[in-house]
Amino acid sequence: MTVIAQNTSVKTTKISIPQPLEKDCAIVGVLEQLAPEQPTQGRRIALILHGTMGHKDYLFQKRLALRLPIDSFRFDFRGNHESGGTWYPSKFYNDLDDLEIVVAHLKSAYGYVVDMIVGHSRGSVVALLWLCKHRDGDAKDARRFVNVSGRYRMEKIYDSLEANRAEFEKLGYIERTVTVARKPFVSRMYQKDYDEFASIDTSIAWTQFPAHVDVLTLHGLQDAVVPPYDAFIYARIYGARSPGTHMLRYVEDADHNFTGMSEEVIESVLEWMAQQEKNELTTGVWRTGVKGKL
Repeated sequence: MTVIAQNTSVKTTKISIPQPLEKDCAIVGVLEQLAPEQPTQGRRIALILHGTMGHKDYLFQKRLALRLPIDSFRFDFRGNHESGGTWYPSKFYNDLDDLEIVVAHLKSAYGYVVDMIVGHSRGSVVALLWLCKHRDGDAKDARRFVNVSGRYRMEKIYDSLEANRAEFEKLGYIERTVTVARKPFVSRMYQKDYDEFASIDTSIAWTQFPAHVDVLTLHGLQDAVVPPYDAFIYARIYGARSPGTHMLRYVEDADHNFTGMSEEVIESVLEWMAQQEKNELTTGVWRTGVKGKL
């Protein structure tokens, strides 16, 4: 299937949503609309969630948003890029709170219904938590979930601690500095952060994930952050449901962020969405039975 590389968004609007759980804090995001002149009440929308020390426009997020066949909203979690507040390396439930605030605003101000969530890395785990928690509420009408580089075995974070044990013993924490939106971003992980991170319960996916939601898992085989095996575990979980399907796609040369390979993510998502609209989705491995380039 050939995916046309053209933008579908007609109107781009930056929105600030008050986050009442933290003083003087707002969640900043971008709304992309295909038909801004038409009513939004009851219209379906996709949410795009970034990963650790990321932002709403990095990697594939912005380009995907501009080419989706439905409206979309992407935003910065608290303490990231343009959103206010404080970011914590292990407080996934803060991100979940942010997502709930965003969904509530899009619902009350526009009448949007969540149709799809695309999550990268940490954002994928947050999406999982939200879909499970709200399966009988705001998530009941969601039809699709894209899991990009998502972690399942949260306790594997201890591997990075052991790999940097000397630094940890010297400083009492592990520090990493990255550039986010051309600005330095510093993260410090203390023992309590590793413990809190490892305690996140992703096993709820086995019993609480909505049975009707179709899932696409994308994972690079060169991922040095989240082991590619985690995608296989998710395939076992989501593939056991019905009527929802699960499609697994490994990308041989891709790293955790799909560096230089954003089109692989975008085209996979668009093709998968088109298949769903035609009721052609099945559970399995990407393009099973198609003899392609080896």
